Amino acid sequence: MTRPVMFVSGGSRGIGAGIVLGAVEAGWDVAFTYRTRADDARAVVQRAARVAPEARCAAFQLDVRESADVERTADAVLEAFGGMHTVVANAAVTKAGLAFSTTDEQWREVIETNLTGAFYVVRQFLPELLANREGRLIFMSSIASRGMAGDAAYCASKAGMLGLSTALAKEYGRKGITSNAVVLSFVETEMTEAELSHDKRRFYEEHSPVGRVGQVSDVAAAVLYLAGPSGSFVNGQEIGVTGGLDWFR
Repeated sequence: MTRPVMFVSGGSRGIGAGIVLGAVEAGWDVAFTYRTRADDARAVVQRAARVAPEARCAAFQLDVRESADVERTADAVLEAFGGMHTVVANAAVTKAGLAFSTTDEQWREVIETNLTGAFYVVRQFLPELLANREGRLIFMSSIASRGMAGDAAYCASKAGMLGLSTALAKEYGRKGITSNAVVLSFVETEMTEAELSHDKRRFYEEHSPVGRVGQVSDVAAAVLYLAGPSGSFVNGQEIGVTGGLDWFR
């Protein structure tokens, strides 16, 4: 039986790595990208080999901000894996700070990585999905899309992903391609552990209706649902993986 193929941008650590590993364990072959963390990417490939020795898992260096690089990488992935079924736009950065102190360079880096990069990636794989008349586009957004103080560029990028996802759902639903956004709140990763204060973590734990913060496995499960047969009638939706905590202070 042929294993379906998934592409994950930004899969060398955190949520992306969790999606990669969850997918290979669930029966997928996975291609994922990293920008600078080659050692982390190799570690994910090695972990995937232990989790699912029969799976193909490969890492590709890519800066999603560069359209020509996205084109070359997508071609390499399709040649190596022979096809594509699900594209997960996960690569993201943040440059927290008040709007008046956000520089042009910081704004561009966030918007070009999180939003423009997501567009470049899905655009490049669309011909393959259209040829197959089947596919899934999954965008990793955030409750920051509704706005929060101190990270205007990130909020704008994640809000833009919601509009992009819905537009693609309407353009390509009749071609067998669905497009959805997974909307996250606090998910426990190395990055959030390092960047969020103890008080903010306590806030999430105390105010979340389920009484805990999110885990990477929660996110991977949502992605795999949307990518699998059970998610075939879900299109143009925002799937909240938030524990019910859908707002910021």
